[in-house]
Amino acid sequence: MSTGIDETDGPLGARRTIRRAHRRAVTHQAVSMLLGYPEGVFFERLPLVVRAVAELPRGKVRSALLEFCEYVTSTPEPELCRHYVDVFDLRRRRSLHMTYYTAGDTRRRGHALTEVKRVYTEAGWTLDVEELPDHLAVILEFAARGDAEAGGKLLTHFRPAIALLGKALHAHGTPYARVIDAVCLTLPQERRGDREAVRALAEQGPPAEEVGLEPYRARRPLPMAEVIGDEGAPCCGGDHGPKEKQ
Repeated sequence: MSTGIDETDGPLGARRTIRRAHRRAVTHQAVSMLLGYPEGVFFERLPLVVRAVAELPRGKVRSALLEFCEYVTSTPEPELCRHYVDVFDLRRRRSLHMTYYTAGDTRRRGHALTEVKRVYTEAGWTLDVEELPDHLAVILEFAARGDAEAGGKLLTHFRPAIALLGKALHAHGTPYARVIDAVCLTLPQERRGDREAVRALAEQGPPAEEVGLEPYRARRPLPMAEVIGDEGAPCCGGDHGPKEKQ
């Protein structure tokens, strides 16, 4: 029976909006960390991330992330490292760099990267000099800790790339597919144009003009206490690629 109250307005609607935004931020920040290369700070912060994920409301996002967390916590570190490299570093079709799907290794990609960085700059968000702005973990971190609206627009803009990445991960049979599933579930409802864009990317693939872009893996951990935290401790940052041996 209707209560006659418009739940989209007033204090009740505002509280629900705040809760949804917080859950989305926790999800994005957790995924940003979970997409990191599994070493060092990744394992230090993993228990905190697992607890934060467990506190999400029951549903598909929580189930997807808990499934992946179970895989990570029950798999030996050397095996996790080998699997990460196999999944993300050996096949471009499973790249975590979003502009690659639409621009490939062409000169257009440089412009696309500049446009993404411009969004960060306008929001007052400073990237580490060693980071490429289109890494999915970087975009998710920005959406969680920087500017939720601008970050959400970036994720929606890259929805076809994220969807194609998810399809490739599912085809590969990797648990990382569930992490991307969780990201997709935070995005606005898919439109027909989105499905057509995914189909076109899958059929045509990215442009193939080579311009000598170096592989880009490493990220430095950033303080992550704003969304998921425990007594002010940083969390959910992490290196999103294996370190080169010195």
